[in-house]
Amino acid sequence: MIFRLDERLLFPDPTLAEDDGFLAVGGDLSTNRLLLAYQNGIFPWYSEDEPILWFSPHERFVLFPEELQVSKSMRQVLRSAKFSVTLNTCFNDVIEACAAAKREEQDGTWITADMKAAYNNLHKLGHAHSVEVWHAGKLVGGLYGVQIGRVFCGESMFSKMSNASKTALIWLCQTGQYHMIDCQVHTAHL
Repeated sequence: MIFRLDERLLFPDPTLAEDDGFLAVGGDLSTNRLLLAYQNGIFPWYSEDEPILWFSPHERFVLFPEELQVSKSMRQVLRSAKFSVTLNTCFNDVIEACAAAKREEQDGTWITADMKAAYNNLHKLGHAHSVEVWHAGKLVGGLYGVQIGRVFCGESMFSKMSNASKTALIWLCQTGQYHMIDCQVHTAHL
């Protein structure tokens, strides 16, 4: 059954999602709808020229920061001070870099112009955050997502240099701010 959203601010029960996690179509990307979605384990995921599609996978890929195990080689990278890391200094640049990143498993990007605008608005209101990784004064990696309490709902990450996105994720885990990082779906990189 396909649930069609209208102007009312509500979602169907996430347990009714299809096997692939598809839950509903329609609605908008307003701040209130996005926050309600994330509070209920739902996120938008669609491409340009498609209606807004909402997902809530039955099995989530989540990370528990206190269980993070950093490899010996990655510990060496972190100790080398090769990278510097900042928080929320250039959110829009991070989301643009994520949208431009080439991924083997997909054609194009799901980070549409409407999504960029919606998440930039969430950022301005203090609900979305970015982690930026720098090398020699240039942005070389990072990630962004939505914070719901002590849960960070990761949306996307990018890397223009080996280990840059890993540095961002490790840094996020080591802040102590989050009990859980919701990565939504499993990827080989994560």
